[in-house]
Amino acid sequence: MGWLMRLGALLCALRGGLGSVDPEVSVPSASRTCPQECVCAADLLSCAGLGLQDVPATLPAAAAAAELDLSHNALQRLHPGWLTPLSRLRALHLGHNELKALGRGVFSNASGLRLLDLSSNRLRVLGRHDLDGLAALERLFLFDNRLAHLDQDAFQGLSALHRLYLGCNELASFSFDHLHGLGVTHLRALDLSSNRLGRIPVTDLAALPAFLKNGLYLHNNPLPCDCRLYHLLQRWRQRGLSAVTDFAREYICLAFKVPTSRVRFFEHSRVFENCSETLARASLEQPEGQLHVQVGGSLRLHCNTSAPAMHVAWVSPQEELLVAPGSRNGSIVVLADGSLAIRNVQPWHQGVFVCLATGPRLHHNETHEYNVSVHFPHPEPEAFNTSYTTLLGCAVGLVLVLLYLFAPPCPGCHRYCHRTCRCRRWPRASSPLQELSAQSSVLSTTPPEALSRKASVHKHVVFLEPGRRGLNGRVQLAVAENFDLYNPMGLRLKAGSESTSSTVSEGLVIT
Repeated sequence: MGWLMRLGALLCALRGGLGSVDPEVSVPSASRTCPQECVCAADLLSCAGLGLQDVPATLPAAAAAAELDLSHNALQRLHPGWLTPLSRLRALHLGHNELKALGRGVFSNASGLRLLDLSSNRLRVLGRHDLDGLAALERLFLFDNRLAHLDQDAFQGLSALHRLYLGCNELASFSFDHLHGLGVTHLRALDLSSNRLGRIPVTDLAALPAFLKNGLYLHNNPLPCDCRLYHLLQRWRQRGLSAVTDFAREYICLAFKVPTSRVRFFEHSRVFENCSETLARASLEQPEGQLHVQVGGSLRLHCNTSAPAMHVAWVSPQEELLVAPGSRNGSIVVLADGSLAIRNVQPWHQGVFVCLATGPRLHHNETHEYNVSVHFPHPEPEAFNTSYTTLLGCAVGLVLVLLYLFAPPCPGCHRYCHRTCRCRRWPRASSPLQELSAQSSVLSTTPPEALSRKASVHKHVVFLEPGRRGLNGRVQLAVAENFDLYNPMGLRLKAGSESTSSTVSEGLVIT
């Protein structure tokens, strides 16, 4: 990156030399005061990769720099007060040097510094006053050093620190209850990976707030195969904490307290088969409170502590620090008693709220977690009310009955319908079969009172002699081709084959 910036500055200088230059116009003072072989571009001062063993002597002249890059050099020490002229400095890169110690007052004049990179050096000890004057620091890179000891209050003045990277060092212990003077109010990431941590107090880990557990990296350390530690990390993994899930294969422990007995926490669970779950879960983190609320409802959370707290703060699911009077958008209010109130719950209020309580009578900073689940109200289907429909049906039926019984018809409509619907009655003509029946009665020589007697001897009556085969008691009619329906006199009646003699003997033939 340094050689690219130097190349850009060289091109700018060449292009300026090729153009016409007014002799009365002087060169800007910034280009004249830029340290030799360094690059000064706007608010950036880069002296990276130059093999410097000491800070450039002309550095104080670059008072407008907001970012200073001295990485990839051979710096061995820093002088107290060397950053005094750089009042606008916000980022300082000192990585990949040969710094063995810092010393008191090195950063005493860097009150506006936000980023400090001290990675890949040779630092062995971090003293109590090495980081004084960095009250606004937010990111501190100390990985890939040789740190073996941290003072109990090494981070005492870093109240605004968000991310601390201590990975790839030689730390054998770390104070999780005190965090070496570091407050947990703003801290979101603590990298302790690839160290020599062999003794970790499980109770102190369980007492950490949820947002810091999600950014606590302990992988690639010779952790003890402790039942309580195993169950704690297993629970963090089940909860989906990224610091554990992303590096699950790199969590190891020593089964027999020798380096060659390393086993993976989450792959060789048989090591923990004899662990008592009740004993393992003793003194571990308390389960977070599960709260369910609907959109538009109200919610109030209390920070219950074992002793009166002097200061109470909350952290929202969006990692916003909540102190009185409340959130920036006004949707969350922190009351005088330390409780948190939400009058109109919205979907973005879903997540884990963490309460931070501090006080002189508390053993350490107490935290409480509330997992808030926000649901949309489900409209209940309206029940089918049959009482109204039954009453309406009865009323309609009663009205129709009353109209039918008591309402007189319209006289005009009655006369009109009577006149239009009146039809002329014509005399009905007898059918040919009826005339035939009548003529058969006249032609018969047997009186009517003797019909029953004649039926028994099968004589003289054609219509009472059914055919035994195929006729089924019916009279067979022989109809000529030129038979006239309105002149049935040409109809000839036949009986069955067995009654033909009777018909001929009587001589009843109609022609």
